[in-house]
Amino acid sequence: MFKRIIDFHLDRWKADAFRKPLLLRGARQVGKTYAVRRLGRQFKSFVEINFERLEGAASIFEKDLVPERLILALSLLVKTPIIPGETLLFFDEVQEAPRAILALRYFYEEMPNLHLIAAGSLLEFAIAKVGVPVGRISMFYMYPFSFLEYLVAIGHHLIAKEILVHPIGVPMEEAIHLKILDLLGEYLSIGGMPEAVARWIQTKDPTLALNVLQQIAATYRQDFEKYARKAQVKYLEQLFRQIPHLVGKDFSYREIHGEYRKRELAPALELIERANIIHSIRHSSGQGIPIGSEVDFETFKVIYLDIGLCQAILGSDVSDWFLRPLEAFETRGEMAEGFIGQELICYASPDNKAEIYFWKRKEKNSAAEIDYLIQRGDQIVPVEVKSGHGNTLRSLHIFLETHPKSNAAIRFSSLNYSIINKLDSRPLYAAASLAHANQKEALIRLVHEGFD
Repeated sequence: MFKRIIDFHLDRWKADAFRKPLLLRGARQVGKTYAVRRLGRQFKSFVEINFERLEGAASIFEKDLVPERLILALSLLVKTPIIPGETLLFFDEVQEAPRAILALRYFYEEMPNLHLIAAGSLLEFAIAKVGVPVGRISMFYMYPFSFLEYLVAIGHHLIAKEILVHPIGVPMEEAIHLKILDLLGEYLSIGGMPEAVARWIQTKDPTLALNVLQQIAATYRQDFEKYARKAQVKYLEQLFRQIPHLVGKDFSYREIHGEYRKRELAPALELIERANIIHSIRHSSGQGIPIGSEVDFETFKVIYLDIGLCQAILGSDVSDWFLRPLEAFETRGEMAEGFIGQELICYASPDNKAEIYFWKRKEKNSAAEIDYLIQRGDQIVPVEVKSGHGNTLRSLHIFLETHPKSNAAIRFSSLNYSIINKLDSRPLYAAASLAHANQKEALIRLVHEGFD
């Protein structure tokens, strides 16, 4: 049974005497239901209400939102008693019953001892319609497997632990460094979607894992008709297919092939992002704290939620990641950049939707760009992702010279660890070194426990 970093946060939520009903948010098929079912094993009873599959469940919420009546009716429907303090009640595919989302506040106020979690593959669209009971619920965001989660899943607990505790600036043993780069190449081919990872572990056949990713992509496309107007579906289709070609580039609606305009594509792009299929990386001047206070919403990049899914949609030949990973790092820099973005999102605090930023110099005739900006205390740290050895650091130097709140930079590449002057060089596999404090706690437990 796979262990995930979200398990740490769910366990803490379970034990919290002041917990609130929980909304678990994230894209379809990232493992939300799996994680809740796993938590359910710790309770005397676990009751799952799937509003897509269980006929009549949604109608129970139409009369009123009185918790006692709701619990009685749901208990009778599933023929299982729901007992506060003993039962974990799980509302799955809750977007099919938006009033159940509104009911969470009344469960918090009138039945605080009940452990209640709600999730759904298209939850964000229901929230956009009915809102959320502010101050009455908790939220966690969940993503595909990070690289460290992947290492634990395939049995490399010791390597995952070494990456997590390895001192910054101290080179890894070269043989171990190359071994981890091989494993990273494997991950960049398979990605972090749980079903694809499971298929890879079961078969060691990358073509079967690719089949899973293609099926997931098809499922995402089928969802378009559930949350978009009929006239918008064609725009969603175009964006879905073409965004993988734009990873690592400033997003421009003019790059989308076809006779489409921004006024047609922008709302469709927003829908795909709301479905958590993509993440926008916003431009910031990087001169002030917090970084998000100086965002230019018209300048942004886009990455897919999962690097394996991105390449499956592209139809990329991923054999090089297995056979010649160092060469692949040299020639596929945009995938390395997308991977680090995905890692930064996975290792952000799960309590809030992850937001990541980049910087570029906008003066004419002065090209300079930083892939990511992160905040550490009152410092803004520029983060560059370089394919291969990545010796060209002009943009980093320009950024440091023009940003007084930044006195050091981080470079991720295929090189080993080192620190030279203001440049902290880390291997691509070491993105967990930038994890939020509460995620580091979760990772420490993960690498020590591995599988159950």
